[in-house]
Amino acid sequence: MSAQPREIENYRTLDERSPFEEWLNALRDSKAKNIIKARLRRIALGNLGDYRSVGSGVCEFRIDYGPGYRIYFGQIGTRIVILLCGGDKSTQQQDIRKAIEYWEDYRR
Repeated sequence: MSAQPREIENYRTLDERSPFEEWLNALRDSKAKNIIKARLRRIALGNLGDYRSVGSGVCEFRIDYGPGYRIYFGQIGTRIVILLCGGDKSTQQQDIRKAIEYWEDYRR
């Protein structure tokens, strides 16, 4: 079975902010940024890698580097992955709550 390419779309708030892009741009660790961007390229090619559901239609991609980075997303069908926000293990519960809030907003 071959991997199915995915279209990656960044969630935007009503005022056109992208919480995920803001989080990624604020990271100071350039190696972490490169690892996360490489992971996004693999996801776009259809290799989702390590991920799990966190509830309410939201999942997290787990990145085993540094503090344990997470990228939260929802899926519509098999084509589109919506990036909601990012974080690390230390802020995981707050990040999940925020991702679920963004996902509910997106689906309205």
